[in-house]
Amino acid sequence: MKQVGFAQHDHDACIARAMASAEAYCADNQLRFTPARRRVLEILLEEHRALGAYEVLERLKQEGRGSQPPVAYRCLDFLVTHGFVHRIERLNAFIACLQPHANHFPAFLICRVCDSVAETTSSPSKGLLGSAAKAAGFVIEQTVVEAVGICPDCRDSGVPS
Repeated sequence: MKQVGFAQHDHDACIARAMASAEAYCADNQLRFTPARRRVLEILLEEHRALGAYEVLERLKQEGRGSQPPVAYRCLDFLVTHGFVHRIERLNAFIACLQPHANHFPAFLICRVCDSVAETTSSPSKGLLGSAAKAAGFVIEQTVVEAVGICPDCRDSGVPS
């Protein structure tokens, strides 16, 4: 078992499900799921944490798969565009989506101590934001919610709040 976000899970099964889902989605939508794109998604799934483009590039380089920044950026752009990966603005990094292709509004809980990230779902159409949008006649299509705090592991290890 490996921790995903802030909870334990079967890591190997998680990776297998996500890769099978990506392969099926690409096949169904006639998208090229190239070996480089596949490997970048695998790297993000293996880590279950946000990685910067240069961290991904370093892994690819170590594996002999390419050392030019456009390689990683093109793969990440494809994966974000098609819903396999999210960009974490605060960390300028990327994380594999836990609900690829589900119609959801992700929110991210980011530990300020260890930079671990947990994905959860937000409801921007509800609450104050939803009320303000409705009053303005605005339809929310996308939100970026990133909350910063302390994860359970750091909290339990005695990191001061």
